Formats: sequence, C-alpha cells, structure tokens
Amino acid sequence: MSKEIILNCEKLERRFALLKDGKLEEYKLERDDDVPKAGDIFFGRIINLDCSLQAEFVDIGAKKNAFLHFKEMLPGNSELVEQYRSDLADKESEINAKRSKQRQMPENSTLSAEASRRKKKISTEDIPNIFKPGMEILVQVVKAPISTKGARVTTDITIPGRFLVLMPYSEHIGLSSRIESSTERERLRKILEQLELPEGMGMICRTNGEGRKAAFFKRDLDLLLDYWKKIENGIAGGIAPRRLFTEPNLIDRTVRDFMTDEIDGIVVDDQEAFKHIKDTLKRIGGIRLAGKVNRFKGSAPIFDYYKIDEQIRNVFQREVKLPGGGAIVIDETEALIAIDVNSGHGRKLAEQPEFILKTNLEAAEEIARQLRLRDVGGLVVLDFIDMRSASDREELYRYMKKLVKDDRAKTKVLPLSKLGLMEMTRQREHESILDQVYDPCPYCHGSGLVKSALTMSAEIQRQLSAVMRDKKHKSVALRVFMHPDVLARLRDEDAELLNDLENKYKTELSFRADPSLHYEEFLLVDAETGMKIG
Repeated sequence: MSKEIILNCEKLERRFALLKDGKLEEYKLERDDDVPKAGDIFFGRIINLDCSLQAEFVDIGAKKNAFLHFKEMLPGNSELVEQYRSDLADKESEINAKRSKQRQMPENSTLSAEASRRKKKISTEDIPNIFKPGMEILVQVVKAPISTKGARVTTDITIPGRFLVLMPYSEHIGLSSRIESSTERERLRKILEQLELPEGMGMICRTNGEGRKAAFFKRDLDLLLDYWKKIENGIAGGIAPRRLFTEPNLIDRTVRDFMTDEIDGIVVDDQEAFKHIKDTLKRIGGIRLAGKVNRFKGSAPIFDYYKIDEQIRNVFQREVKLPGGGAIVIDETEALIAIDVNSGHGRKLAEQPEFILKTNLEAAEEIARQLRLRDVGGLVVLDFIDMRSASDREELYRYMKKLVKDDRAKTKVLPLSKLGLMEMTRQREHESILDQVYDPCPYCHGSGLVKSALTMSAEIQRQLSAVMRDKKHKSVALRVFMHPDVLARLRDEDAELLNDLENKYKTELSFRADPSLHYEEFLLVDAETGMKIG
C-alpha cells in the first residue's frame, strides 16, 4: 500500500492530506492567527482561583483566560512547593517544641524540621496556599480554545522534537509504546542513557527514533535544549503574559511527525515550502529521504489533481456510505459524537448474522477513518447493528481497538454494552475540522432546523385572533408581512381558515410577502396608519 503526503500552501491557509493508495486517510488545516495552539508555551499570570472547580484561571494574553486544574500545577514549581513544605515544617516544629516543654518531654522526642518537611505530602487542598493571584507562572497549552471555552494549560512542560520529547521538569527516561521489538527497545535505551542530559530533566524516544543511530538523537537533543534555554531566557527577561514558544507550522510538523520510512513521497505546490522541506530532510535524514520530496507543477489545483477536494466534501456530510450498501450517520453535539450504523438493506438480509457482522466491521473501519479526518474528540458513542453472538461482539471490539491503535490522538475503546452501544474517548486538542471551516448558521443558529410553514401559519392565526379580540384593534384593517414560503401556505391550504377569521371579527385582512424576513418572523401592521401591532 503506497502512502503519499500532499501539501497545498496558500496565503490564507495550508492544507495537509495523507493518501493511502489514493484514499484520503488524514486531513489537516492551518490558518494564520493568534489563537493559542496545543503545544504553545506561555509565561502567564494567575488571575484568580476557584476552589469549587479546583482550578486557576491564567492570563496568557488570549481573549479568554486559560484553565489550569490544581492537579496540573505542581510540575515545574518544585521551589515553591519545597518552600511551602519548609514553612509548614518550621511551624510544626515550633508547636511540637512547645508541647514537649509543657509535658516535660525530652527534646529528641519531637520530629526534626527536616523530617517533618519530608513527611508532609502536598495535596490539591494546599494549592491555594502555594499559588496566589498575581503570581507569574510558566504553562503549556494542552487543549486549544474551543467554542466559548479558553485554552486548557498545564505546568508539566514537554517539547517534542523529531526523535525525542524533552521533559524539563521530569527525570523519566522512556520509549514510545509503539516500538514493540524488545531488542530495539534495549538498543534505544542504551543510546538514551549515554546522552548528556541536564540534571532533573527527562526525555522520551518517539516512534520516529526506531532504527536511528545515536547521532540523530544527539542532534535532536541539542536542538530541544536550545529551545528550552530560549524559554528560560524569556522568563528572566520578560513580563507576563507573553508567548515564549510556539508549535512549528504545518509544514514543519509534517516533516517532524509524518515523514518516516513508511511514506513513499511528499508532493508540495509551493517552491519555498518545497525547498525548505527538502533541505530539512536532507539535514536530518540524508539524500535518500530528501529525494522523496517533489514539487507539483500541474496547471490544475493540487487537491483537484489528486481528487482530494472531492473526498473532503464527504467529510462534512452527515451520512457516509459503506462499500457493502450500509451507511453511518455522524452527529456532532456539545456533549458527545453520536454515530449510528444502518444496514441499508431489506429486513430479511439485515437479520442474517454474517451480514450484520460484515456491515459492522465495515462501519468500524470507516468510523476510525472519519474520526481522524474530522479530527473530532471527546466522548464518542457508536450504535452498531445489534448482534446476538457474543463472539461476533468480541470480534468487533477487538477490530475497533486495532483500527484506532495507530491514531495519533490518544483513543480508548470500551466493549459493547448491554444496550449494544460502544463507547470510546478520543483526545481533543483543538476544534474539529467542521468547526474550523464552518460558522453556526445565523438563520437557524446552528440547530439545522427552522419551523415549518404549517407551524408558522398556526402561530400567525393565533396572533391574529389575539389582536382582533382586543377592543383597541376592533374593526381595524390588518396587514400581515411574512416570508414568501409561509405566505404560499396561507393562500393555499389555510385560505378558508383566514376567511373564517375575517367573518368572525368583522376585520379586513391582507397579506404581503417580504423575502427579507426570517422564515420564523412575521409582522402585524395597522393597514391605515402603518403602525406595528404587538
């Protein structure tokens, strides 16, 4: 199976597509803005603490203050924590000394201040006593702003490179769980142990490091340590809030995260980006890797040439067809992503266990692909076609776990419940592709629904009856303005009902179409004075 990366570089946006035998498997979109992105590091200022939420709100210079949970605050703040421990230990020692004198106990029976300090464990209850509003703090964005919520941040800083992830506040040395060979893991562990890492820091070897020589890791580590030095200098010489480190753009992230030996080639339609990628790959992977980059020179847009735009259109469809005739229906809501699987066949065929399993397995494969393409996250609930066989349910569960194993977003899948639903969670770092491309409709406010013409006709007749019963408007000629589609309903199906209203209240009614009115809007006007009524 061939794997190819297609990059479209334009002034307003950059687009990334990963194709497997021409089929779109991953899609990413990037636009230039000042919105905090996952991975960005800020020197921020604590604004306030909310003990009920167990969180602090941090000003990082964005429109919305960032959300920092208490449990995410201790890494990187060891000096503050140790000072707090020491202060508590000193107070405790003073109290114990007084008690010893009062009880005439020997002095050595009390805990020393140092022993007391070591004994003290810091919990979330201590956070408000350690961190105060106005304090400056180094944080990293783990989830970009979504909808009305600000960014979510942590003090547990990590800086990813091509082969390593630097952890300035952790001494952990680890390897990616996706590197499965025990021999390779042992080789890599020895390489990591030989690297000169500053005291108190740790690192993780990424999957890209598999099979690489020590020189690659040394070069990567030097680059990451240089990044960290610049961040420290930024803290020393700057005033909060300010951004100290930003994640590389889509072009550089493509080279860092996606360009492995499995990729057969990169095609890019911009000369400057082409040269930059080629030079970078030559520097980190040699001539062989750099030779995989090609400059697209076709007359048609690159995404049209590779039939990517055609496939992207399906990303935004609510219903996605399956090869066997079934379909999945995807609904993104505020709380969760709901996905329903339909067989698309007659009842007789849909009751056959073999057909049901086949359709569900097809659906699982497409669901895993759609989650990556749409870049959605949070809670996902899958309603597969009911299966009576326990072995079939287990097979579907194992297959789904296999499909999401290589997803770059952390994903957890649970077995089918007694109600036949499968629940899964997918890491969410930023807005989905749908939210990036579309704004909520100002007409229906994002609901996708408007009242029917029948409903509006009923509301208009109800309002007319109320007005005509009022003595102030008795025998007043009324003119009603409404959307043309609603007027068509009134003139056809409901004309007789309106005549009955006129006869009942001895009032003249006239109706006008106004295309500028919202479908759910109508106006009642005094025909003589032109004054609005109601």
